[in-house]
Amino acid sequence: MPPEGKSDMERVGLFKEMGYISIGDKYTSLIYRPFNESAQKNKQMLCGGPKKKSALQAGYFDTQFKRIYEKEALTDLVKIQRQYKIQQAKKNLGKAFLPSSGEKKPSGIGSYYGTLGGPIQALSPLQIPKKPYKSPGKNMYTSPPKKGSGYGYPGVTLSKLDLYSSDPYDRAKEMIKREIVAHKSMLKGGPFRLNLHPKECFDSNPYKLEKPLPPSKNTEDKKTHFAVPFKPSSPSKRIGGMKAGTFDAYPSHSADPYITRKPKSVTMNKEGKIFHPSPGPKSIPVKSIIALNVNKFVNFTNYNQVSSVMAY
Repeated sequence: MPPEGKSDMERVGLFKEMGYISIGDKYTSLIYRPFNESAQKNKQMLCGGPKKKSALQAGYFDTQFKRIYEKEALTDLVKIQRQYKIQQAKKNLGKAFLPSSGEKKPSGIGSYYGTLGGPIQALSPLQIPKKPYKSPGKNMYTSPPKKGSGYGYPGVTLSKLDLYSSDPYDRAKEMIKREIVAHKSMLKGGPFRLNLHPKECFDSNPYKLEKPLPPSKNTEDKKTHFAVPFKPSSPSKRIGGMKAGTFDAYPSHSADPYITRKPKSVTMNKEGKIFHPSPGPKSIPVKSIIALNVNKFVNFTNYNQVSSVMAY
């Protein structure tokens, strides 16, 4: 109970508060509810049934048939044609033209029988007097043509045969040699050589030989040729486990004493240390061409503007 006084429910005088969802009517399920409740009550609008098309006015909206042209005159085409012929016949001055006799038929090709004009003199079959024929004369006589196609046959063509002129085989090479000798004779000294060309090292490379190697000592050729070729006395034999097909007989066993090998001499320096040659050049990792082009053409300032990595 509020401190100020009575509550609203006490002022109304009800024993309980009514619900706000409904007014107390019973719930009816959807199955028993009508689909259209207003269609079941009072009178409804009734329309007439469908009408079929016929010669009568039934089925149309208008009660009377309305024509497009009303009270127009009847036009008779046959009557109009007859009136036109009568008007054209009044223009004639006399009677209709009637030939005296029927038309004549030609008797054949080239005949003028039955025509109005008759024969034409320009096309007369009679010959026109002409001048007597005069022969133009005989043609010019020439000697008969020579036999042969012209390739390899002398005296066949119109021009004369060219005379033979000797030409040395190596004439071009000899002329080039003479020009080279004449050019070298005009030179005063040797070719100009510049000593500032780039080199691999600052000093001369100790591992590179600029001078040619001396000739080898063993220059004598060993004569291994035989005057008569070797011919075996009999065909080759197959090895059967006892050296039957070899040149030498099976070697006999010989008891040789054990002999120690001679020690190899070791080259030593003056200080008594073993000589070790300097090692050769060692390989190092090399960057690829694509990586070099990327580092060269693409950087943090233009990586958004470069369309391709390669420079070409």
